[in-house]
Amino acid sequence: MGNPTLVDPDTIRPTAAEAWVWGYALLENYRTMYPQAVDDADPRFVGGFGVFRHYSQPSTPANTDVVTPNNDTPYSWAWLDLRAEPWVISVPAQDRYYVLPVHELDTVYAGFVGSRATGPGAGDHLIAGPGWQGEVPAGVDGVIRTVTQLAGILGRTYLAGTSPEDVAELRAVQEQYRLRPLHEYTGTGAPPPAPQPVWPVWREEVLGTVEFFSFLDFLLGFFPVLPAEADLRRRLAALGVDGRGEFEPAALPVGVRAEIERGIADGRAELDHAAAVVTRADGLFGTREQIGDDPLGRAVAARKGLYGLPVEEAWYGGWVADSEGNRPPDAADRDYVLRFAPGALPPAEFFWSATMYALPDRLLVDNPLGRWSIGDRTPGLVRDPDGGLTLYIQVKRPADAEHSANWLPAPDGPFSIVLRLYGPDRSVLDGDWTLPELTPR
Repeated sequence: MGNPTLVDPDTIRPTAAEAWVWGYALLENYRTMYPQAVDDADPRFVGGFGVFRHYSQPSTPANTDVVTPNNDTPYSWAWLDLRAEPWVISVPAQDRYYVLPVHELDTVYAGFVGSRATGPGAGDHLIAGPGWQGEVPAGVDGVIRTVTQLAGILGRTYLAGTSPEDVAELRAVQEQYRLRPLHEYTGTGAPPPAPQPVWPVWREEVLGTVEFFSFLDFLLGFFPVLPAEADLRRRLAALGVDGRGEFEPAALPVGVRAEIERGIADGRAELDHAAAVVTRADGLFGTREQIGDDPLGRAVAARKGLYGLPVEEAWYGGWVADSEGNRPPDAADRDYVLRFAPGALPPAEFFWSATMYALPDRLLVDNPLGRWSIGDRTPGLVRDPDGGLTLYIQVKRPADAEHSANWLPAPDGPFSIVLRLYGPDRSVLDGDWTLPELTPR
């Protein structure tokens, strides 16, 4: 274990700032994993590791597991402990769009099973952790290798509509997603179990205190050192954050603790600034090969849309300011319109939606209409006389029936809108198609 008293004092603050940004995505991931996979008293508990919990209904304001929740493709959650052996995920043949992305501890994707990545056919896919050198059994259609010993799956499956029949059809598909440890899949003996960790109890205030590094120290025990991060990990180890889970903030010298606190403030300010200016999700989500070594980008992705998909699966855009430069938009004292010109509606192969979120929590907005998003599947939308489409963004229902049909309810305060395009057209990826302005009325 490192000895902070022997560390150059001038390096403590910048190391803490860099490490806070680097570790932010890990702690945001743990913030979701702990209630779902560890705390069996939490209503969000999925059943532990190695099981799916499916949600067949669209998200509502009651869903708080993750920020900016998807309201188009209901979720299938699962968490995997890969220390003892790999797991096998089996999927049915299906025509509807779905994706089961496997994310690592820092939310980077290790791989994908789904319509785009592996096709519409049935298949068995092996998910193996770092260091596994076993033989891939016959019958396995693909292998996803993770660099961390814990991984998660936030699956999405297309919901055709909101009728009871639509929901029942979706649930029937979801229930065919199957997870099995490798020994069960092969019918062989089970390996020795991995030691049971002492999971630290998540508390919201951790992100802004020196205790952040206690949680990071614990999580690094499941995260082997990668070459691109070796220098930072070495400097962290010198401060006592070495993956043993023994970092104790109370034992720090007063001066060292003060420098770490200053570093945390620096890191938070850097992330706040970076997140405030991002309007597109291009390059924020993906595998290590896709997004490279970009800790600040990972932190922004975790802040703006935890577990977002890479652009080849879904394109995300949004409005952080209105056309007058007000940042963020605020519906407390004004109404807004979004107008898509004729021939300039969001071009998507599968579907698109615009979803409203209240700030700062980035959760869905409760409203009397029970409408949280508008898109090409929304029944009753009224097109403009010229073929365009105007959406009305406001707190109260518009008095005009035509406007009411195109109403996206807003909170009585600051908000953000996220536009999602599933199967985005090349014009979107190339930047030829652009977002319209959010205009005060």
